[in-house]
Amino acid sequence: MRPVDKYGFLRVEGGRLVGENGSGCRLFGMSTHGLAWRPEYVCFDTFKYLRDEWHTNAVRLAMYTHEFHGYCTDGDKKYLFSLMKKGIDLAIELGIYVIVDWHVLGEFSPLIYADEAERFFREITEYYGDCPNIIYEICNEPNGSCGWEEIREYAGRVIPVIRENAPRAVILVGTTEWSQHCDEALEAPLSFDNIMYSFHFYAATHFENLRSRLKKCLEAGLPVFISECSITEASGHGDIDLVSAREWFNIVDKYDLSYMVWSLSASRENSSIIADGCNKLSGWADEELKPTGQWFRKRFLSEK
Repeated sequence: MRPVDKYGFLRVEGGRLVGENGSGCRLFGMSTHGLAWRPEYVCFDTFKYLRDEWHTNAVRLAMYTHEFHGYCTDGDKKYLFSLMKKGIDLAIELGIYVIVDWHVLGEFSPLIYADEAERFFREITEYYGDCPNIIYEICNEPNGSCGWEEIREYAGRVIPVIRENAPRAVILVGTTEWSQHCDEALEAPLSFDNIMYSFHFYAATHFENLRSRLKKCLEAGLPVFISECSITEASGHGDIDLVSAREWFNIVDKYDLSYMVWSLSASRENSSIIADGCNKLSGWADEELKPTGQWFRKRFLSEK
């Protein structure tokens, strides 16, 4: 049975992601790299292979807003929007879930492009408002001097726009310091229903202090979604830390957390799963995967 056929419209209940019938649902899969930079992986063969051979049930589409060829800077808006729609349409066809990621990063605060975000999410939800496949991630990694109050203000503008056309959709909200301060959301949560808070970790950079912060929030019942993670350093480079990775995924398993892995690409980053120089879009052999890709393939296949 296809994932969306099994779970239907998702919702947040008791701090957990559940399916339409109330059963627990863990989403897991790959995040694309920036859509403007790695568009080739937004294709039927890739998504189908990840679903059928790696047993993933979701994909995350990363729409960079600020960086080179960003949606809100010098990018081709029409092309990028069509690429996002293509990815959503493929997910619908394949019966998997898809995260529409408004990839705030270089601009620090989501308020910088709040007007553009409202227009983007209004237009996307006009197409897909009644679709059970879609989760909306409204700000990837606020950082720098951006505070939780700025994110709350931004969420107060964008979430009602999404709700106009997609009243049942789950919405992910990033937190400060690259989506690491879920504790601020615990202290001052948003008042909307069907909200989860994004949390990101990279096992070779983030250790027990951050794990303790996450566990505190989970024990208090905060709904958390790991919308980006890897076993490398946060830069995407550096060594893999398998000891820290095991500690992180012990938490993922204990609390039945959904998680998305960075990234579906053959970039020079160690966090990309495909080996440098490999041009295949599916059917990767061991030697065509980086160690990160080999590790996460085994991880996905171990999911029940």
